[in-house]
Amino acid sequence: MLTLYSYPALFGVADNNGYGLKVFAFLKLARLPFRHEHIVDASAAPRAQLPYIVDGGNTVGDSDLIISYLTHRYGLTIDAGLKPGDRDMGHLVTRMLDDLYWVMSYSRWNDERFWPAFRDALRREHPELSDEQLRKAREFNAQRYHYQGIGRYAPEAAYARGTADLQVLANLVPASGFLFGPRPSSFDAAIYGFIANIYFYNIETPLKEFVLSRANLVDHCEAIHGLIG
Repeated sequence: MLTLYSYPALFGVADNNGYGLKVFAFLKLARLPFRHEHIVDASAAPRAQLPYIVDGGNTVGDSDLIISYLTHRYGLTIDAGLKPGDRDMGHLVTRMLDDLYWVMSYSRWNDERFWPAFRDALRREHPELSDEQLRKAREFNAQRYHYQGIGRYAPEAAYARGTADLQVLANLVPASGFLFGPRPSSFDAAIYGFIANIYFYNIETPLKEFVLSRANLVDHCEAIHGLIG
């Protein structure tokens, strides 16, 4: 059976990483049977990054490549009704979510105000994680933030960048229904992957404060959560 490998669950969502949760939500919305294996060590993954899937003799990494592969491999119709302009807008949204990812990750691993609560939540829900694993993960992420650039921002500037992305999402997501109509698409799965990891995140970061202030983002997140629950 198709197997999804991704990071552990946290705060009631199936993956505490936006990319893994995006693929999980896509699989659920597309009604494609799969096994879900939670791992932390990504060394065996393509490009040493999670998530990835194993489908028979095929191993595919990168959330967008996974969705493209599965759509063609299994003839999935979740995006069949989208117009070319919808697909172009969806592409832009996914690239913006890539930018939002860095601010979300920064808020968890790098901001001293929120790191202790995030660390304690990981320990509480996943006691198999050792202090050494968490220390190495934090050091690794700090290095990534520096080279990507978000680690060189003051916290207020970093969150301003993230809330600007969220404001664009709030402008695009309708008050009811989904991004491109009454049925969810793969792009709604992508939005859910990231917004759920802010909305259900049980720590009051500036990102969560912003999401809570936008009823349409909350409603969209709750709607997808209900469909895949």
